[in-house]
Amino acid sequence: MTAYTALAQTEAQADNLLLPVRYDRATVKRQFSLDADTTSLADRVMMQTYLTHPEAVTIDNGTRRDETQANSENDSKSVAAPITTQMPLAETAPVTVVVPEGEDEVAMFVAKPNFWKFSGDYSLQFMQNYISPNWYKSGNSNYSMLGAVKLQYNYNNKQRLKWDNMLEMKLGFQATEADTVNTFKTTEDLIRYTTQLSLQAHKKWYYAAQMIASTQFTRGLKNNDATIYSDFLSPFNLNLSLGMNYVVDVWNKRLTGNILLAPLSYKMTYVDRVDLATRFGLDEGKHVLNNVGSMINIGLTWKPLDNIKWETRFYTFSNYDYLQLEWENSISFQFNRYISTTLFLYPRFDSHEERITSTYWQLKEYLSVGFAYSM
Repeated sequence: MTAYTALAQTEAQADNLLLPVRYDRATVKRQFSLDADTTSLADRVMMQTYLTHPEAVTIDNGTRRDETQANSENDSKSVAAPITTQMPLAETAPVTVVVPEGEDEVAMFVAKPNFWKFSGDYSLQFMQNYISPNWYKSGNSNYSMLGAVKLQYNYNNKQRLKWDNMLEMKLGFQATEADTVNTFKTTEDLIRYTTQLSLQAHKKWYYAAQMIASTQFTRGLKNNDATIYSDFLSPFNLNLSLGMNYVVDVWNKRLTGNILLAPLSYKMTYVDRVDLATRFGLDEGKHVLNNVGSMINIGLTWKPLDNIKWETRFYTFSNYDYLQLEWENSISFQFNRYISTTLFLYPRFDSHEERITSTYWQLKEYLSVGFAYSM
């Protein structure tokens, strides 16, 4: 090395000592070179600074070593950390309401719970029987017609309250050639309304209040007899009862109905035609008869098969002095949706009414075929 080159190098090293501490690759190279002069004071000072105070040394780009190391560590942490995003799985599409042409707005329909249920049974049945005048066993030709309607409108809030309403109407006529006094007479005549308000006590048991009101449409007559035996509001029966009602629902809803046990019951019998008062247990000339006692009312429907239905109503009232008992049975066989046949059996016992025969038991029965429709 020439004297001039060595002098220039020494001056450059001295300048490094006067400037901010900066990492110099040439200084490090000379220290580890076999040919370099390692006794230079400037090189020894620089190397001592690199080793003892590395945080004060700057790199060629002006960044201190400690900052470079910190940035490197942060970069490593950022790479090691999992990359997460807050992107939703699916974007919510905006709701678009299409308004038909000519319409200003679209009305929104909100369905409310409907606790009311309506059902109805309708039937119209006919029967014709012809017997010639010289028929060897004798007999009378006749024609008959029977119409029946049963409507039910019931409320059930699916919690504790029930209100059942049923309206039954039946009217049947018969015309017989042997009856020369009456052109036709009734074979069935009934208007009956039953309403019951129930509040659940435990499971299928309900506290119940029931009202039954019944009368008929028109006059009741007999063959070749002009006497009127019954009429509209003659009689009119009203029964008010308080008790417990048991709801029957078994055999996969094949057998349904209600059983009402009423230890407290009031019955009023009203007869509009005074001349018929004694026929229905009233004193002569009276219109009203009041009784207080107990009552049982059972109404059941059993469907052993889809096309066979048995409806029964058992009613009894007693004031512990007299007894009234009714047991109505209607067995229907449905051939198809509109054609059916019905067998009706109705035994009855009433110790208040005027006894015509030797017993208080009465019986009504008929078999009919015709149109029937249920909804």
